[in-house]
Formats: sequence, structure tokens, C-alpha cells
Amino acid sequence: MDFLNFIDFKITDILDIVLVAVLLYYVYKLVRGSAAINIFIGIVIVWAFWKLTELLGMQMISTIVGAFMQVGLIALIIVFQQEIRKFLLMIGFTNFANKRNFVKHFKFLKQEGDTTSIDVEAIVKACEKMSASKTGAILVIERGNSLDFIKSTGDRMNIEVTQPIIESIFYKNSPLHDGAAVIVDNYIVATRVILPVTNERSIPLRYGLRHRAAIGITEKTDALCLVVSEETGQISYIKNGEFILFESSAQLITLLKKDLV
Repeated sequence: MDFLNFIDFKITDILDIVLVAVLLYYVYKLVRGSAAINIFIGIVIVWAFWKLTELLGMQMISTIVGAFMQVGLIALIIVFQQEIRKFLLMIGFTNFANKRNFVKHFKFLKQEGDTTSIDVEAIVKACEKMSASKTGAILVIERGNSLDFIKSTGDRMNIEVTQPIIESIFYKNSPLHDGAAVIVDNYIVATRVILPVTNERSIPLRYGLRHRAAIGITEKTDALCLVVSEETGQISYIKNGEFILFESSAQLITLLKKDLV
């Protein structure tokens, strides 16, 4: 009855399964919504097929698929370079001593009805007013990954988020309007921040430096970005390096609240 030995679970076996599940969750979270998700699913299917052939004792096909998996490791590093960079940044810049930041990494355990402390309505209303006057703006909202490495490029602040404050920061004659503003836990913690610009060449030419900077920071971290175009007044919502479409301000508020919980 050796075949039934797998039923004899140990605590370490359960811990092993939990750790693998958490790892797969975070890998999926990193590639979700991008073209890499299809590659990730394909890899999982090939890996499962490989293990199945090993279990059934199909030596020839198992050897071929196993060799493919080993050789493909280098290719995977190339394909997932942005995701790997983002994962390493998440590890390197996360402050695990901070209880609030630690809990953020387990959002899949969140209870129904949880809400964000950030005044999303004030942020969206400010963007609407700036959109009407074609005032350029870029707001970066911190989530799980610490943004300390970009805060240091601008002016440190500690101002509670309100609609008038956001509008005054990006007012064209304000000395703080140039660069991005970073929001953490309903406080604007930095202004005039310099963001890393994406090298992605497929972005339409109608999008300027603000949009490329927003894509750059959301590629490297899990932050959310709102951009108001100075040319068109259009509001853009950017997450995971991609534009998130919305039809109304109410829908944008809903999306932001969902992503910030």
C-alpha cells in the first residue's frame, strides 16, 4: 500500500503546500492582466504534464519535457524580466517591521466589506477639476511595495489628502507642480518626485512623459497611478504597467477602492 503513503501528512508537508500556494499566488498577481499571464499558465500546464508523466513512469516523454523545462529557464528569465524585477523590488523595499505593510501582503485573506483609508472620492474629484482646466498631474498611490526609493527624489511632505490640496499642488504656477505626488495612507508624503520612465516602445505617441513615467513606476512596483493630460485633459488610470479603461468617474472610484483594499 505504498501508493497510499501520501495520505500520511506531516506538519511540514502542510507548510510546504501553503508556501507553494502563496508563491503561486504572488507570481500570478505579478503577471495578472499582462501578456505574461498566458505564458505563466502555459508553464504551469507543461510542468503539471511533466510531473504526471514522471508519476506514470513514461520515461521517454518525461525526459524530453524535463530537458525542455531545464533549458527553458534562461528563456523564462528573459521573458519575465520585468516581473522578476518587480518581485525583487517588492522583497527589497517592503518594511516587514511595519505591521500595516505586512498585512497588505496578505490581501487574499481580506474580509468582505473591507475599505481603504484613502479618500478616493477627493482624489478623483481633484482629477476631474484639473481635467476640465487641462492641468497636467500625476498621482502615485502606494500599495504593498514601499516607494521610499522614489520619495527621496522629491520634497518630503505630510499633508492629508483633500481635493483643494491636490489641485493647489498641480496648479501651473505652483512650485510643486513639476513631477509626481506620492500618496500613502491618505497623506501626500512627497511632491516633485522623479519617476523611472518605461522603455516600452509600443506606447502610442500621443502619450507623453507623464504617462511613460506612470507606466514605468507601475511596472516596477504594485503602485497605482492617475495621470491628467495637459494636452487633452484626459484622465488615465494605470496599474501593472497598463492602462485600465473606465467609462465614468463613478466607475474609476469603484476600481480604485477595489484595488486599494
